[in-house]
Amino acid sequence: MTDSTPASAGTPAVRFLWTMAVALIGGILFSLLSIPIPWLLGPMLAIFLFSRTKVAIRPYWPQSVRNTGMIIVGYSIGLAFTASTVAQIGEQLPTMVLMTTLLLVFCAGIAWTIAKLAGLPFPTAITGSIPGGLTQMVTLADETEHIDVTVVTFLQVSRLMMIIFIVPMLIFSPLFGGQHDAAEAIASHSGSWSALFPGILSYAVICTAAALIGRRIHFPTAFMLCPLLATAALNLIGLEGPPLPDDILSASQFMIGGYIGMLLKPEQLQQKLRIITLALVSGAVLISGSIGLSLLLMQLHPELSAATAFLSLAPGGMDQMGIIAHEVGANLAVVTCYQLFRTLFIFLAVPPLLRILFIGLQRRARQQA
Repeated sequence: MTDSTPASAGTPAVRFLWTMAVALIGGILFSLLSIPIPWLLGPMLAIFLFSRTKVAIRPYWPQSVRNTGMIIVGYSIGLAFTASTVAQIGEQLPTMVLMTTLLLVFCAGIAWTIAKLAGLPFPTAITGSIPGGLTQMVTLADETEHIDVTVVTFLQVSRLMMIIFIVPMLIFSPLFGGQHDAAEAIASHSGSWSALFPGILSYAVICTAAALIGRRIHFPTAFMLCPLLATAALNLIGLEGPPLPDDILSASQFMIGGYIGMLLKPEQLQQKLRIITLALVSGAVLISGSIGLSLLLMQLHPELSAATAFLSLAPGGMDQMGIIAHEVGANLAVVTCYQLFRTLFIFLAVPPLLRILFIGLQRRARQQA
């Protein structure tokens, strides 16, 4: 931004209005092109491209807007939890442990390959390769010596963006049959504006309070998980909340997509071409591995559909996978629980395990020096 730029052009409010306008154009364009989940992908791509231009007004997307969208998504997913689905999930707990372990071992193999091909330290490669834990892994990288935070952030964000684009295309393809089920799924899960009030007001207060409490106690992904858990608990004791209209669900995708679009900053990366190439290839390999694991999951649990199995193991964020599951009529509760289990495992168990690994690698390096 130059000194000749008007002061008002740099205020957060003006920057946010411009950024929302760009995101809105992206969402409308993707809707007109009938691209899956247009209000997530459209704003994300539009803002990413806008942030790469040299316009005087730099894009701005407050985290509070993203957090609001996360609360809405958490509430919507929480409604899918019933006594029967929880019982079904309990039966699959050993499978959740098995699939999470296999996926993380597969990611460790990808990280080893990246480290060899890119000449990166293995701690940097594996921290950037653990799926579904962007915030936690970047924080861990920042707190650990000899890890390149820029590379970790780029690997995590670029893979996430790649997955968010590719997974919907796969799900809505004939391979998983999502296109056939989408219209019926949306009609069966969405609510009406007339049935929304006044019941939604109490849930809005409860979910917001749960999110804020979760953030205060450092609960992982608090703005989605805490409203989800609060809604699910109320739902299980018989206090069912009203389903949300499509317009509100689209708005939540818009709030999240705009924020994701600003995360990737390739201009801060060294060895851009090599790292970008490896990030894209490793993302494709990870998605292929997830498809293979989903086939194994369907063998272990034949009652699960192909879309449910794949979305349960897809290495994206739980909010994005939940949105897609809602769109294609997959089993939301199963998808969420597999994603939730992996998220909690990554947030609670992976960081200390990685620290132990890094200490061992550093001790070995000192002994060999």
